[in-house]
Amino acid sequence: MITNKQRPWPAPSSSWIIKQSWRDLLFLHYAVKPELLRPHIPVGLELDTYEQEAWISIVPFWMSGIRFRGTPSVPYLSQFPELNVRTYVKVGDKSGVYFFSLDAKSALGVYFGRRFYHLPYCYANMSLERQADGKIVYDSFRNEGSFIFKGSYRPISEVYRAEAGTLDYWLVERYCLYSESRNRIWMSEINHEPWELQDAAYEISDNTMLQLSGIDIAAAPHCAHYCSRIDVHVWPLKPVQA
Repeated sequence: MITNKQRPWPAPSSSWIIKQSWRDLLFLHYAVKPELLRPHIPVGLELDTYEQEAWISIVPFWMSGIRFRGTPSVPYLSQFPELNVRTYVKVGDKSGVYFFSLDAKSALGVYFGRRFYHLPYCYANMSLERQADGKIVYDSFRNEGSFIFKGSYRPISEVYRAEAGTLDYWLVERYCLYSESRNRIWMSEINHEPWELQDAAYEISDNTMLQLSGIDIAAAPHCAHYCSRIDVHVWPLKPVQA
């Protein structure tokens, strides 16, 4: 049964500028000691923790229907796979996500994300295949640094919404992203319905996405989630007040 139908974060008052759909998402969540992760977080962001643990997540998925406000989506440009490595931060009492890397099979998407959102996008050779039994086979290789992610995943439970106060809720229900450029912190609001999650089974054959210097990450994720689709509105980037 789906519960928690209240939108957990109100929509920002200004107008969104981008709409997109995120599809076939897998969240692989790894617990990390906060003292190991803090040196990798820009000054101006506070590392967010859950019961004294920090977290890093790998998120393979694909995007579709990308368009700017008032314009249609463009075939062949509005759909591509993406692979994110992120952690959890806050400014004051506003929790969000901070990205260590975002790989995408879209030169335009990489340019736009870097230029207008100050996000560490990189182009990668990527493929995603949905098999007849619902399994998603995902393959990503970035020449720069030989970052690789190969594996498969599928949902194995009924759909549910995370309950407030739980680790599941803390990990996924975040409605802004933070980035850093020229020693300044920036923030973009993101709005969508609460995540409709499923438990996930997965097999990872190769994964070098967590090669962060000085961070000891467990060999296996602590937990995993799947979401089939969520429609997202994205607001313009704005500077965070010092």
